Amino acid sequence: MKAISTAKLTKYYGKNRGILDVDLSVTEGDFFGFIGPNGAGKSTTIRTLLGFISPSGGSAEILGQNVQKDRTKILADIGYLPSETAFYNGLRVRDILRFSADLRKQDCRTEAARLCERLALDPAQKIHALSLGNRKKVGIVCALQHKPRLYVLDEPTSGLDPLMQREFYAILQERNREGATIFLSSHILSEVQRYCKHAAIIRNGRIAATDSVEKLGHTGARRVTLYGITKTPHLDGIRDIKHTDHSLSFLYNGTPQQLLETLALLPLTDFTVSEPSLEEIFMHYYTEEES
Repeated sequence: MKAISTAKLTKYYGKNRGILDVDLSVTEGDFFGFIGPNGAGKSTTIRTLLGFISPSGGSAEILGQNVQKDRTKILADIGYLPSETAFYNGLRVRDILRFSADLRKQDCRTEAARLCERLALDPAQKIHALSLGNRKKVGIVCALQHKPRLYVLDEPTSGLDPLMQREFYAILQERNREGATIFLSSHILSEVQRYCKHAAIIRNGRIAATDSVEKLGHTGARRVTLYGITKTPHLDGIRDIKHTDHSLSFLYNGTPQQLLETLALLPLTDFTVSEPSLEEIFMHYYTEEES
């Protein structure tokens, strides 16, 4: 079954673009990354999927159910974490967690306590006294405590320190191994590269690419770093050039023969050729869209 399936999903805000003809297919049990900079359409896509806003066109299903007709049933099987969380300031953490569980008519006290311990969150604290990071932890526990089939997480690690980020992803990996689907919206590409199996890149409201994270990196480009020189060589197929005092690097998508012939004529002290990072791949797709 598809955990998420959309066909030409579109949302306009008046005359302004939200998302355009978004086609997504996320298999149940996947760990899926949804990549794009701020304003690309990630949050609009998520809010439309969850039925918080109505689409202007197209269709969407979650866990085999229509997002408009079956919204209440769908939300019972989803753990949603928005990019920004807001709670009643006068309440304590435990009250917020109990309130969230009661809305779902579930007793989540045991799991909530376990998650609070793992995330170093004090359930006795009042919401107004919490730091940004601890407020994010409250949102995480609310999203995870009922152990849903699908997690929809919008920029989930903003505000978390590195140790808590690592623990958070450890929990997600455990849930994923148990069969849950993770849909992770992020502009932190290293997170997507480290944890996700598949990903979609969104640009200006449109999907620019969708594939396994591994295959998204197979653009044919390589990161070439030359040591001992700083002048860019005359070589077709290079871009994203970076200089230091004693070296330069660039992305190269020409032939190996052409590269080696050019390097043989240069006064190099050393050179390396490596796979580009996901961030560089991301910029590749954006450059391709703009060219």
